[in-house]
Amino acid sequence: MSPLLRALTYSHASLEPVTQAMLLRCYIALDAFRRGDGSRDLFSTLGRTLLIAEELGRLGHWASAAADIESAQGALMHINVEEHAGGEWRVCDADYLALSTGLAVFSEQLSAASLDDIAKAEARMLEGLLGSERATRQAKELA
Repeated sequence: MSPLLRALTYSHASLEPVTQAMLLRCYIALDAFRRGDGSRDLFSTLGRTLLIAEELGRLGHWASAAADIESAQGALMHINVEEHAGGEWRVCDADYLALSTGLAVFSEQLSAASLDDIAKAEARMLEGLLGSERATRQAKELA
């Protein structure tokens, strides 16, 4: 069970340190990319966070900011492309701004969302990742 889901079994007050830790990890990851010290793990951290933000938007939390989340996801894909091309995990200024905005939206979503909605968003994110992994595995088997 993830730290977030474990915290959800308790109270909203106990959730705040967990959500703050999630945000801190994201901002640390973003800073590492800014300095050219990113990694696959940090990329995954930001990616999962943005998927949770996308799900929270679908649940009605800051749904009007869906374009900001989508822009942040696009910025993350640019980082991945750049890493494959040049071997460096770095973010450019424009993508840094998009990711910062996406994380600010996520912060607001966490503040506004109920415990139940945060748990649903994380569960949907995990279901999506598992479903994608299964589809990739099946496609490889068919090839």
